Amino acid sequence: MIFRFCLGIILFASFFSLALEAKSADPYKVLGVDRKASQREIQKAFHKLSLQYHPDKNKNKGAQEKFAEINNAYEILSDEEKRKNYDLYGDETGRPSFDAGPGGHGGYTHFTGGHQGNSHFNFRPDEWQRTGHQGNSKSFSFSFGNPSASGSSFNFGFDDIFSNFFGGATKGWNNFGGFGSSTGSQSGSRTSPYSIQAINSKSFKNEIIDKGVTWLLLSYGPSSKGYNVLQSIVEEVGRSLEGAIKVGSINCQDEKSLCKEFGLSPSNSARVFVYSYRASDKGSLIEYGGEWEAKSLKTFCQNQLPRFSKRVDLGRFDFSSSTENLPRVLLLSTKKDTPVIWRALSGLYRKRFIFYDAEVNGVSDPSVKRLGVDALPAVVGWLSNGEKQIVKTGITVKNLKSAVDELSVLLDNFEKKNKKAASSRGTRGQETESEGKKQLPLLTASNLDTLCGERTPVCIIGVFRSSKGREKLESILSSVSQKSLTRRQNQMSSSGVSVSYSLLDANKQAAFLNSFDKYGFKSTDKLLVAYKPRKGKFAAFTNEMTMEEVERFISSVLNGDVQFSKTRQKPVLK
Repeated sequence: MIFRFCLGIILFASFFSLALEAKSADPYKVLGVDRKASQREIQKAFHKLSLQYHPDKNKNKGAQEKFAEINNAYEILSDEEKRKNYDLYGDETGRPSFDAGPGGHGGYTHFTGGHQGNSHFNFRPDEWQRTGHQGNSKSFSFSFGNPSASGSSFNFGFDDIFSNFFGGATKGWNNFGGFGSSTGSQSGSRTSPYSIQAINSKSFKNEIIDKGVTWLLLSYGPSSKGYNVLQSIVEEVGRSLEGAIKVGSINCQDEKSLCKEFGLSPSNSARVFVYSYRASDKGSLIEYGGEWEAKSLKTFCQNQLPRFSKRVDLGRFDFSSSTENLPRVLLLSTKKDTPVIWRALSGLYRKRFIFYDAEVNGVSDPSVKRLGVDALPAVVGWLSNGEKQIVKTGITVKNLKSAVDELSVLLDNFEKKNKKAASSRGTRGQETESEGKKQLPLLTASNLDTLCGERTPVCIIGVFRSSKGREKLESILSSVSQKSLTRRQNQMSSSGVSVSYSLLDANKQAAFLNSFDKYGFKSTDKLLVAYKPRKGKFAAFTNEMTMEEVERFISSVLNGDVQFSKTRQKPVLK
């Protein structure tokens, strides 16, 4: 019994000595940050040091040990609970340990042995002064191994030791001299500031493939190098682009078939991919091969965002007409390139809207004024029936996610309006069709290039100066255009000649008519102008506007039986 007691004392002295000699590294000192440092400051310090000492990049002696120390320090300080425990007790697990002397950690005195978390000797606050100084200490507890993994621990009390020595109970002695160990683990999962979604085969197919959303994906295996570094970088990028991209991680040990199917399986290192729509309407996985730092990865992700929005010249493009039965939306901003927000939305809504964007100098731009926009950035929309609406002006961006969320609501509401308008138009369309008529567009600066640009061989323009003149011209042209189109297709289908029909308000567009005739046909209430933009020639019809006469004039134009004159200058609309 005496031998067993002495053995216990020797072991205790050995452990105590070991702990004093191998005091664990201070995580704040390891990362080089102040004890009051923010999570952002801690993360930046970790990124810098982990890149500097990563074994794949730093082959110097001791780099691997330093890298492990950096990761361990970050593991503590990036977790709120572990950091709090360390600040209070000097140990991230919340179990007080000795720090080669009394006091200093919430009433506890502690010390640790070996590397961070390798050996712990814990005493209650009122017992340290009694371990060889004053009074009688009653209990001690020891633990060995990494506190975040399975370890061994045993407890003993002086009462138990001496009761064993004097022939008392043996329970305490079994815990010490017999090394009655209790094996367990402490979860200690890090509370990440940004949540990375775990992706499996089902979620990959349901949430990623062909959904129009750009994903940043981290694939890894149980022995992947650099996982902690990449995870932290991916988290930071995901946070900074939240709203434009989503972030996920794939454990290739658990999802072997998924990783094999898409080529995600990591070899020796973790890998980063972006599910991108940059190249086509169908998404594809693009691997990131740049530097392991947030700035480069963020730039890579931004470059992979969808490009379904067409950048246009606001002064020349026609937004009021479209061959597709979808609503159209235009973003006006001072940006030289399509903004990230708009690119993200163009992917998400790519099958529901036609997206455009234009760079403008400001609200004083004449093209902006014509659209009725009074503040930038702004979104203007056109229903599928051609009706224009101001969706939003003076858009403020608090952060990327809130802006995307706000604009998503606006687009959803605009889509509802379009469906309602389409339903109403369907009823009106049936009525118009029964009358053999169709509505003609009013020629404006915004649609001139589409209706009467160089791509259109012949433009038939009905010019009016009164509401009655407009009604008569529209009634005649809407009927004749159908007959003319049929005749055109039969006679000139091989050449692909097309004719456009539109109306023009002479009271507002006098300069346009002056391009044909210096007097601008001012004495005429209504007339027809056949204009050939490619050749810069025109012919005018000012006779009586009857169905038969108009049809004869247009037929002669198509058959080449009308004499055309050179325009005075290129017609321009205000």
